[in-house]
Amino acid sequence: MTKVLLSLHVLAAIVAIGPVTVAASMFPAAVRRGDLDQMRTLHRICRVYAVVGLTVPVLGLATGASLGVLTDAWLLVSIVLTVLAAVVLAYAVLPTQASALWSQDPVDAGRLGMVSGVFNLLWATVVVLMIVRPGSTTGA
Repeated sequence: MTKVLLSLHVLAAIVAIGPVTVAASMFPAAVRRGDLDQMRTLHRICRVYAVVGLTVPVLGLATGASLGVLTDAWLLVSIVLTVLAAVVLAYAVLPTQASALWSQDPVDAGRLGMVSGVFNLLWATVVVLMIVRPGSTTGA
């Protein structure tokens, strides 16, 4: 069962988190160009895959419980970083994208790019922690 959970966790991360990170990174350039069609598409991708992405931590916790590593430092740090990434997405990236689409106020594409970069950096750090697993007895 652990292998099934781990496989589903990794697949969910690739399928759900990958599109959000790419779309969030592309959005500031679309703002600079004023490409509303692309902005709408990228924002929709971010919103939909953010919801689908909720499966990643759920499957991750199930996998961690199955492996008996829920109290390991690397996993606890990963959980904190995942929560931070979700907060950045929900309270900075998505609202700013929505503002760029539907508000008359101009959006600072540079600031949005920075916030999107922070979101992506948090996820990249989680991926590294998942691969390296400091203190793991299985290698790396």
